[in-house]
Amino acid sequence: MNTLLMVANVDWFFISHRLCIAQQASKEGWKVFVACEDTGRKKEIEIDGITFIDFKFSRSGINPLKEFKTLSQFYQLYQRIKPDIVHHITLKPVTYGSIVAKILNIRGVLNAVSGLGYNFTGDRKGSVQRLMIRLMRYGFDRDKLTVIFQNEDDQKVFKNLRILSERNTVVRIKGSGVDLIKYKRSPLPSFDRIKILLPIRMLWDKGVKELKEASELLKEKYHDQLQIILSGLADEDNKAGVPASYLKDWQDGDYVLWIGYQKDMVKVYKNSHIVILPSYREGMPKTLIEACAIGRAIITTDAIGCRECVDEGINGLKVPAYSVRELADAIEKLVLNPDSIERMGYQSRLKAEKEFDVNAVIEKHLEIYKDLVKQK
Repeated sequence: MNTLLMVANVDWFFISHRLCIAQQASKEGWKVFVACEDTGRKKEIEIDGITFIDFKFSRSGINPLKEFKTLSQFYQLYQRIKPDIVHHITLKPVTYGSIVAKILNIRGVLNAVSGLGYNFTGDRKGSVQRLMIRLMRYGFDRDKLTVIFQNEDDQKVFKNLRILSERNTVVRIKGSGVDLIKYKRSPLPSFDRIKILLPIRMLWDKGVKELKEASELLKEKYHDQLQIILSGLADEDNKAGVPASYLKDWQDGDYVLWIGYQKDMVKVYKNSHIVILPSYREGMPKTLIEACAIGRAIITTDAIGCRECVDEGINGLKVPAYSVRELADAIEKLVLNPDSIERMGYQSRLKAEKEFDVNAVIEKHLEIYKDLVKQK
């Protein structure tokens, strides 16, 4: 029996983005270990024979002593499990895990690059980014290492930074997919008041500030016609985290509602007309993939990762990243055209069926695992 170790940052992210892959691998005979931080949801991962390991590490630390300790944690974990294949999810496991897998001569490595993270967003080009690039160059320089990119732009960045080695295999998969049965197309709620949903972890890089300012431009004219719903936690451990105080000050319980983290996102999507994501950069946002599946019009930015989820004027509208006026104009355009909201929602569902089916994503991952095991 081959052993698969999947390493991510936190349990809720793994559940949302990769648990279905772990389940299928276990069903197909793999001994599956999942290592990530337990925030109270490990029981949801410990199913179908999957073994969960509470593996907590600093997600965005820069203290050299703490980072050395983190690297040591990865070493001890890999030495103990001795996996045949290790699947790294998110940038820090990709960086540190690749180094340790190379040192310990782990048989095969799969690195999933789902966006480039805080240190690569905007114009940030500091010492942390330079160090990460050097570390990844070292870790990636080996055989039997496959890299999954969710969009062409991130792949180009890795190539231009000379992180990718000629010895690596590169695969493109559009996000983590969506369960088209669970997220089935649902009727729109009443148009008495148009509800715009922002379903994210509350990070500045997701465009929270821009949406707040756009909402203020529209408030006087559309207060009774429009409602903005903020669904997600304030991730204040993240460098880009929006403080809870900012969100509390913004919401008024009527025009703007902050409903926090919601486990049943299907219900939340159903209660919306439009899903919005004014992000600066993404890998392939799961929120927009889910919005497509449920059949909702989308407003997002023409940023890396986001642009792939919207065909302009077909299933949604795109505006420049960091924009406020253009964002407000896009919202107003759809608020004044309910027929467009219905038409775009229908097209979103068609796009999800064509491009984002989770079964195709699972199948591709299992193929990669098998190929890595077979390689000599």
